[in-house]
Amino acid sequence: MKYGVSMTEVSLAWLLTKVTSPIVGATKMHHVEGAVNSVDLKLSSDDIAYLEEPYVAHDLVGVMADNKLSATDNEKVWAKHTKNRI
Repeated sequence: MKYGVSMTEVSLAWLLTKVTSPIVGATKMHHVEGAVNSVDLKLSSDDIAYLEEPYVAHDLVGVMADNKLSATDNEKVWAKHTKNRI
């Protein structure tokens, strides 16, 4: 990919292909500018495939494992720690 833009703009443009409204934290003006510019950057399907190629999915652990539909109350990490406190 050769768009002549920052990695921030590319990453946010990619994220915009996945979600409608990403939450962006900004402490400097160039953070805001990068976020605004990413809206106009349109990545090709080849670009998206290139960015996603190295990703390897892994099982969620800990509290995040609760996001699985298959998790029962007994499997939830937080349930083990809070049942006796109520």
